[in-house]
Formats: sequence, structure tokens, C-alpha cells
Amino acid sequence: QVQLVESGGGLVQAGDSLRLSCAASGRTFSRYAMGWFRQAPGKERVFVARINWSTGGTLYADSLKGRFTISRDNAKNTVYLQMNSLKPEDTAVYYCARGAYGSGSLINDYAYWGQGTQVTVSS
Repeated sequence: QVQLVESGGGLVQAGDSLRLSCAASGRTFSRYAMGWFRQAPGKERVFVARINWSTGGTLYADSLKGRFTISRDNAKNTVYLQMNSLKPEDTAVYYCARGAYGSGSLINDYAYWGQGTQVTVSS
């Protein structure tokens, strides 16, 4: 079983930065992908970014390129989401997820999910 635990969310002002963390534990595989998704109130969960663990290859939602950066620390088994120039529309619960290597932007690509961390951006 795989456990994913997000942290780092909180209340910030527009223009601030925030870094989310997702620590993975349990059964591990040498080739997999880690993704971040977010869900705003009353809206569907949507893709934010993905990183392939072994190669470091990344994929981003087009609307977030340049502001958000996904990275990983192999030694800590942790993936990060650096969020800069935050806007009120970035307010959402952010979820970490793990899927097979090469997983893309589809929710169904990911089998394991964390519990989510709330990010609130005030104007």
C-alpha cells in the first residue's frame, strides 16, 4: 500500500509564494509518476503538474506554466509544488497523487491519492 501525505497549505495573500510537499511511503516502484491536482469549491478536480520520478520529466497545465514548479527529492521520497505569484483563483484543495511512469493529466492515470491540503489566496 502507498501512503501520500501533503503539507504546506495555508492562507496567503495574492502575490505570495507557497511550497507544498507530498511525502510518499509504503510500497514503492522504480518507475512511477507523481502528480498534483487541485479542486476549487464547487468545481471538478483538475490537473496541475506531473513529474516522472526516474527521469525528472515534467508536465504542466498550460495555464500554470511559469508560476508553478514541480520537483522531487529522491532521498526523502518527497515531491514538491512551488507556487509563485499566487492569485485568488488558485484557491483550492491541492492533492498529491501517484501513477504509473508516463502518466499524464488524466485523473484516472493515478491510483493513489493523498488527503489534500487547503490553499487559500486572499485578494
